[in-house]
Amino acid sequence: MVFSVTVLGSSSALPTSNRYLTAHVLNVDERFFLIDCGEGTQLQLRKYKAKFSRLNHIFITHLHGDHMFGLPGLISTFNLLGRKHDLHIYAHTNLEKILKQFLAHFFTHLDFQIIFHALNHDSKELIFEDSKISVESFPLKHRIPTCGFIFREKARMKNIRKEMIEYHKIPVREIVNIKRGDDFVTDEGIVIPNSNLTFDQESTRSYAFCSDTAYLENILPIIQNVDLLYHEATFADEDSDRALETLHSTASQAATIAKLSNAKKLLIGHFSARYKDVKSLVIQAQKIFPNTLAAEEGLEITL
Repeated sequence: MVFSVTVLGSSSALPTSNRYLTAHVLNVDERFFLIDCGEGTQLQLRKYKAKFSRLNHIFITHLHGDHMFGLPGLISTFNLLGRKHDLHIYAHTNLEKILKQFLAHFFTHLDFQIIFHALNHDSKELIFEDSKISVESFPLKHRIPTCGFIFREKARMKNIRKEMIEYHKIPVREIVNIKRGDDFVTDEGIVIPNSNLTFDQESTRSYAFCSDTAYLENILPIIQNVDLLYHEATFADEDSDRALETLHSTASQAATIAKLSNAKKLLIGHFSARYKDVKSLVIQAQKIFPNTLAAEEGLEITL
């Protein structure tokens, strides 16, 4: 099953000639989950071939413009494309009021329903779950209420060895239970271990999205052992005073969070427009957490 992240925008407050504003899209088995929606997001979705018809869930970390100004245009495009199915938006409760004013001014009718899910900015919370994935929100530390998100793949049922079905004469009614992990007991009372009947399961995958935030160790238990950690690194270490003032993070701070959380891979982004080249930020992060790479438009990471 596909589980991949594509970077649509890597810049902070101001877009640049080659960097768009914050947005990532997660592809889970050809279903698309959008995380943040800065200006220009719908252009990037088209450029990198995310299927609009399979994008049903949008997660907004906070209500600063560089994380949500692309949302009204995307909704307008959905309507022009004849969308019929529901669109779920997970965000601060004030976003519902903002979008209702926009919709009242520009639309007399939408052919689909927008369903808002207000985020809890005080504690971790399960906000979405289906048979394949769960999504939790958790509070970050920024100038306004801000949430991070962690996407966790659910364990899939095991694949049974076909030759074992015939060899042990396993009835059809028992196959689902074996796929779920049960042993099989023959008519003679002999227990056949599940490990003898099935193939090993592939490990589940996880992706955490942390933007915008000051350095915050409170999130460590939540994101522990994550496969891919995206953590903002708005500023280089030499601009740490500016990071502290604006409640953002430096490259080294992002790397420290990755190291302490035992993440497998770190993706840094949300770069200030003052940096024309972010190689120095990557180098600073890699000194602490070697498996670090920079977010750049179109970068796809498959887990």
